[in-house]
Amino acid sequence: MKLFLLTIGLIIFTMPVQARPVSYPGGITAMSMNDADKHSLHLHYSPTAKTSLGYKLEYWRDRDFTINALQMNNLLKRWNNKDSQANFYLKSGVGIAYSDAGAFDHEKDAAAFTGIALDWENRRFFTSYENRYTEAGDIADFFTQKARVGIAPYIGDYGDLHTWIMLQVDHNPERSDPVTFTPLVRMFKDVHLGEAGISDNGDILLNYVIRY
Repeated sequence: MKLFLLTIGLIIFTMPVQARPVSYPGGITAMSMNDADKHSLHLHYSPTAKTSLGYKLEYWRDRDFTINALQMNNLLKRWNNKDSQANFYLKSGVGIAYSDAGAFDHEKDAAAFTGIALDWENRRFFTSYENRYTEAGDIADFFTQKARVGIAPYIGDYGDLHTWIMLQVDHNPERSDPVTFTPLVRMFKDVHLGEAGISDNGDILLNYVIRY
């Protein structure tokens, strides 16, 4: 399962790409996200510039359970300024959770999650915050949140390879180490975006996004 989630994003699909939960109208996006908490695959279609609908597959490593869900993302507000942009999203999903953990081995239950995401950026600086509450009966019941700050070491032109140096802070209250710090590099060009980093606990972050 872990190897499947790490590699499937590389074989799915082929506008400049950004790791945002809503695309342009008619846009299709594939996201493969892998960090200390989970491996996930998200495929979504945006019928409008304010809504996306898609499939979300997650494997939560420490908790040893999987969620298959239908996810809806809503752009609640966008602020377009001359030299910057900010966005406010609601991200929610419903589906089925399956556990391989201890007393809950082979147990299935209904699952749901919801949370907000905000970001602001200009051509030099980036900042974001998001949170999520997940409920899956006896299998899972927890809250997580994370924030990022970033800087672009150079300003590229349209079509260039763009690079960001970022720091991600994760807060997961139920972990033995509830706060982790992950320096990472983001690079994107055309329809491809990749991120790689390693946390202060030695956990690898590896994300890939492609938009069609």
